[in-house]
Amino acid sequence: MNRLVVNCPGCGKKVVWNAENRYRPFCSERCRQIDLGAWAAEKYTIEGNSENIPSNQDSKNHSVTEQ
Repeated sequence: MNRLVVNCPGCGKKVVWNAENRYRPFCSERCRQIDLGAWAAEKYTIEGNSENIPSNQDSKNHSVTEQ
């Protein structure tokens, strides 16, 4: 049976893609957390238009409740 091996998107290390690797596609918790931090810091973006994103003015008209 062939094993799927991918490169960790964080450091490039070879990673076996299987259920036992809880960090896949990353090699470790560290690489996973670095990537999450980059998303949180908005270092990555997804292309698209902003037509569906409500402006701040529109969001004032909506109430949000916390549970």
